[in-house]
Parts: sequence; structure tokens; C-alpha cells
Amino acid sequence: MAETGLEKIPATRETAADIIRRLRDAGHEAFLVGGCVRDLLRGGEPGDYDIATSARPEEVIALFPRTAPVGLSFGVVLVLEGGAGYEVATFRTESGYADGRRPLHVSFAAAREDVLRRDFTINGLLMDPVSGEVTDYVGGRRDIEARIVRTIGDARTRFAEDHLRMLRAVRFAANLDFALDQQLLGAIRFSAKKIQHISAERICEELTKLLTRGFPRRGMELLADSGLLAEILPEIQALRGVTQPPAFHPEGDVWEHTLKMLAFLPAGNETDARLAWGAVLHDVGKAVTRTEDDKGVHFYGHVQRGEKIARDMMGRLKFSGAEMETVSALIRYHMHFAGVKQMRPNRLKRFLRMPDFDLHLELHRLDCLASHGSLDSYDFLREKLGEIPKEELRPARLITGRDLIGLGFHPGPLFSDIIRTVEDAQLNGEIKTAEDARKLVTTRWGKGV
Repeated sequence: MAETGLEKIPATRETAADIIRRLRDAGHEAFLVGGCVRDLLRGGEPGDYDIATSARPEEVIALFPRTAPVGLSFGVVLVLEGGAGYEVATFRTESGYADGRRPLHVSFAAAREDVLRRDFTINGLLMDPVSGEVTDYVGGRRDIEARIVRTIGDARTRFAEDHLRMLRAVRFAANLDFALDQQLLGAIRFSAKKIQHISAERICEELTKLLTRGFPRRGMELLADSGLLAEILPEIQALRGVTQPPAFHPEGDVWEHTLKMLAFLPAGNETDARLAWGAVLHDVGKAVTRTEDDKGVHFYGHVQRGEKIARDMMGRLKFSGAEMETVSALIRYHMHFAGVKQMRPNRLKRFLRMPDFDLHLELHRLDCLASHGSLDSYDFLREKLGEIPKEELRPARLITGRDLIGLGFHPGPLFSDIIRTVEDAQLNGEIKTAEDARKLVTTRWGKGV
């Protein structure tokens, strides 16, 4: 569904059925179409409900009080009902895909012609939402039952029209746990380089859905098998065959370790995208830092190199600044967990109160499960989180800049050093009161400088 910023409440089948009823009452054909039909036939609850109709865009707009013109040139209107958005698209045909993404010519057509211009058979079904009757011109029901992703018509032709369909095919196969039709897979391998003509934003959107909507390990394996991984994530492709010390990584090379982490991502509810990307990128620096000597295999500096590589990748994929900072932090701190039991209280408490610590802790759990299997540090930190009251993790400040001025200090860089030193002593339990803090400052720095 198009992102308009207007959809606040989940779409419902009942409201979609009511929209279709009103279209039909006005003399138009109208059906549920696409992924929502596929999901309903599989016993799921669709996130969106799309509607295909014989009504022209201006007729749709005239029938409903609240609409948004999200794609009038393609005959698409967003009908806003009950706080949710429903895409209503006029039956159409398309031709002349000059840029490998958008058609040059759009013509309004009949229902069957509209289905035949769509991407995959499993997305080419029409449904009456009241009776549940399905109209199937392309064998979509058969392919849903067989759990296979197949294009409508010749696969190379479909991918030449819209190169993004190659990545969408892999994403659907992964998220639905379906197989790829062999002709379709061959067509992706033949055309994989063309994916680079698609905008980074669209590629990132599909990759994120692949990683967060179920079976991400399978998705990454299909990306590699199809040739798409080398084209869009060559830095991850480079992890294949990068061997690791078996004592710490009995699972195998860095690629296999990454795949295992993805397989352990929580199933069911959609995964946090930052965690999923953290799993993919946390060891990306190992491909360029691997060394070997008589003492074994080493990856000196892989965290620092990995963070830079990851930031370059995320910039290329047009991540938001906030997403980039969170994923970068996941990479930066993922090796810190090994020494948590030796941390002094002040450092441990600062670690525990780090922004998004729940994501850091979960990434560590996945990292352990996908390698040596020991969760000692994870269990230790969970225990500490339960033991330490929140007010001890973030205690009220015992001294302020104003207090330091009162002690004769002039504002400057020293303020930060003093305040941090005081807080460290407080976190360590060495001081407890404002008077203790003042005594610490005057003892160490005198009364002003």
C-alpha cells in the first residue's frame, strides 16, 4: 500500500467489503485483489486490503467523501474510511516499461486483462469479500496450495517490465516459506544485474521486509542463490568462505554464522528492523580484517572496520539517520559483552542504561546462540537488570555546573570531566550525597582554578 501518512488504524475486511458494496451499488465491478486474497486463502489476517474495480478514478472520488490521489495516472485512489486507507485501483493494462520500473502507457481495461499484467500468480486472484468466491485466471490457487512463487506469463518478460519484481519474488518466497519456480529463478539469475537500476529506497524497503516478516535466513540464502546478493549487498556476499576459529565458531564461516543468527530471530510478530540489520551487519568487517598466523585466525579491528563499511552500506541504501545510528551502535558494542562480568559498577551501569539496550542484549543473545551457545553474559546482564533499581542506573545528579561555579570553577571542558568523575563515584557507591560530591571535587581539584 502507498505510504501517505494518513493510515492510522488497521484496515479491516468489513470496511473493504463495504467499499466494494458501494462501488457495486453504483454499477461498477469491484473485488478484493492481490496479497490480501492470498493471505485470506492461507488463513491469515491481511495487513492491507486492496480493491480492483471497473470504476474510473473520478468515479471513485465522487463516491467517497474522503480520498487521496496516490496514483491517478495509474488509476489508483486511496479511499479513507474509519481512519484506515484502502487502495482502489481501476482495472488497467500497462506497456512500454522504458526504465525497468514504471510503464509509459496505461490503459483502462477489463478484470481479466488487469490480472494478466500483474506480477505473480499468487497475487493475481480476485475475491468477492462477502461470498468468498475467488476468480482465478492464472492458476494462483494452485500455486498457493503448492507453495510456489511463479510469474504470470514469461518470467524474463515480467522482470524486464519491472526489475524490482526479482527482489519481490525472493521476498515473497522467503516470508511465505514458498519455493521459487525454476524458470523464475533462472530468469532472476539472467537479469540480476538490472536490479541496480532500481532506486536504493525501493531496494531497502524490500530487503527490510525480507528480513523482518518471517524466514529471513531463507531470504538471504535465496538472495545468494539468485545472484541478487552480489549485486545489492556485495559486502555480505564477501562473508561467504571467511573461516573462523572453530573453538568459538563451531558453526562455520562468517556467512553461516550470520544465517544462523537470522534463523534465531523471533518468529511471529514482525521483527524490529534495526535488530535484523544489526544481525546482518555486525560482523561485516571480518571479510577485510581476517589474518592467520601460527596462533590461529584473527579479526583485529573488525568492529571498527565493520562499522565504517556498514555506515557506507546504509548510506547507499538510504537509511534514515536514526536507523543508521542505532545499527552502527549495535555493531560498535557487540563485542563489549564478553567482559561484562569484569566491569566496575559504574561502567556496568552505564552499559545497562545505553540507548536501545534491549536491542543490544538481544543481538548478543543471537550472536551466542549462533556460535558457541553460551549465554553466561546474557544471563548475568538479565539478572543485573532485575537487581538494580532504575534510580541506581540513572541516579539524581549530585553536583551541577552551577554548583561548580559556586566552588570557584569557570565553565569549560573541565566541567564535563568533573561531573562524570562524580557520577562514576556515585555509580560505584563511593559517594551518596551532594556533600560527598563537593568533598570529592575539592579534594581532587581544589576550590576552583
